Amino acid sequence: MPKMKTKSSAKKRFKVTATGKVIAGQAGKRHGMIKRTKKFIRDARGTTVLSAPDAKIVKGYMPYDR
Repeated sequence: MPKMKTKSSAKKRFKVTATGKVIAGQAGKRHGMIKRTKKFIRDARGTTVLSAPDAKIVKGYMPYDR
């Protein structure tokens, strides 16, 4: 049986924690920072944990990161 393949785009963008949660970069910070509020820019620093339905989709892309 051949090995399952990991999506290259997913392994570059997501990381799975030891407890199985999926970490991703914050959305909405690529461009257009002038129109964003200061509070939004502050709150969107670093990374965030994906919601359960989104995490389920991402885990399907990375079969060996569980």
